[in-house]
Amino acid sequence: MIGIRSFWNALPTEGRWLLSTVAIQTLGRGLTLPFTIIYLHEVRGFDLGLSGGLMSLIAIVGLIVTGPGGTLIDRFGARKVLLVGLAAMIIGCTLLAYATHPAVAAVALVLIGVNFGVSWPGFNALIAAVVTGELRQQYFGVNFALVNLGIGVGGVIGGFFIDVDKPETFTVIFLIDAISCLVPAALLLGPLRHVRTHADPSDDAPATAGYRQILRRPAVLWLTLLTFIAMFIGYGQMEAGFPAYARQVAEVSTQVVGFSFAVNTVVIVLLQFTVLKFITGKRRTRVMWVMAAVWAVAWLLLGAAGLLPDSLTAAIGVLAFMGVFAFGETLLQPTVPAIYNDLASDRNRGRYNAINAAAFQGGAIAGPIAAGLLLDQGLDAVYIAVMVLGCLGIGVLSSALERRIPASANGVPTAESTGASDPEFDTRG
Repeated sequence: MIGIRSFWNALPTEGRWLLSTVAIQTLGRGLTLPFTIIYLHEVRGFDLGLSGGLMSLIAIVGLIVTGPGGTLIDRFGARKVLLVGLAAMIIGCTLLAYATHPAVAAVALVLIGVNFGVSWPGFNALIAAVVTGELRQQYFGVNFALVNLGIGVGGVIGGFFIDVDKPETFTVIFLIDAISCLVPAALLLGPLRHVRTHADPSDDAPATAGYRQILRRPAVLWLTLLTFIAMFIGYGQMEAGFPAYARQVAEVSTQVVGFSFAVNTVVIVLLQFTVLKFITGKRRTRVMWVMAAVWAVAWLLLGAAGLLPDSLTAAIGVLAFMGVFAFGETLLQPTVPAIYNDLASDRNRGRYNAINAAAFQGGAIAGPIAAGLLLDQGLDAVYIAVMVLGCLGIGVLSSALERRIPASANGVPTAESTGASDPEFDTRG
C-alpha cells in the first residue's frame, strides 16, 4: 500500500522532475486537441472531408514512425530521439497556427505525427530507465492521471478562449502548444541529460533482437493483441463511436457529450491513486480481467441509454458510461506499460515500447472505422455487442497471457516468481 508522500519520497530525483512537469507539458495539447478539426473546417474553410483526412495524418504518420523510432531509441537513446520529436512538434504547431492552405496544414500535421510516433516509446523508455521495480507501475498510473489532468484543464481553457470568428484565438493556442514543448526539452537538456535508456555498446551482452524476434515471443504476441483489442473497444471509440452513438442513438445534446469527457477526466484524477493502492502486488493479468468486466458494464450502460433516447435517463446513461469507463482506464494504464517494460531489457526497451505504441495506434485507427460502418448502417445493437464481446476477448487474452509471462513481469513479488529461468520467459534482447 502506498501514499502520495511515500510514493514521492521513493522517487529518484529524475523521476520527480519528470512527474512534476507532466500536467504542464500536456496543457498545451489539451488546448488544441479537441479543436483542431474545428479550426481546419470552420476557421480555415477546408471541406469537412478534407479536414478529417488531414487529421488522420497524425495517427498514420505516428504509426509509420513508431517502429523506426523504437529502433533509434535503442541505438541512440530516448533523449536524442525525443528532442528530435519535440523539435518537429514545435515546428508543426507553429506552421499550423498560420496554415491557410491545406498543403501547409498537411506538412504541419505530418510533423506533429512524427512527434506522436516517437514520444510514446521514448517517454516510456525514459520512465522505465528512471523508475524500477514496483514503483514503476505506480509511476505509470500517476503519470496517466496527470496527463489527463493537463489535457482536461487545457480543453476547458481552450473552450472558453477560442472563437471561430476570431482566427487569432486559434493561432494563440497552437503557439502555446508549441511553447509547452520547451518544458520537456529543457528537462532533457538539463536535469535528465545524463539518463541512459539504452545499453552500453561496449558491454558483452548478446546482440539486440529485432521486431520479428521480439514478436515471436508468446508473451509479447499475446500482450500486443490484448493491447490492440483494448484500444479498439476503448480509446478507438472515444473520438468517433461514443459521440456518434450518444448523439444519433441516445439523442443527447452536445453539452452532455462535452460534459461526459469532463466526467472522464475527473474520475481518473480522483481515483487513480486509490486504484494504485488496490492493485499493488496483485497479478496484472487479473487486474485486466477486472478492467474488462468494468468496460463491459460501461458499454451496457451506453446501450441502455440508447433504449430511451432524448431523455434524462439517456443523458444519465451517457455520463455514467464515461465515469465507469474512466474507472477501467485507471486499471489499464498502470499495468500494460509496466508489463512491456518488465519484459524488456535496456537493449530493446525502445522496441518493446514501440510495439506497445503501434498496437495502441492501430486500435485507435481501426476503432473509428468499425464504429462508422456499424452505426452508419443503423446496427446500434450490433455495435454495443461487438464492444462487449471485445471486453470478453480481453479477459480470455489475459488468461492466456498469465501462463506466458514470468511472475515478476506480472506484478507478483519476486519471492513468488517461479518462471524467470524458463526459456519461454527469456526476454533478453
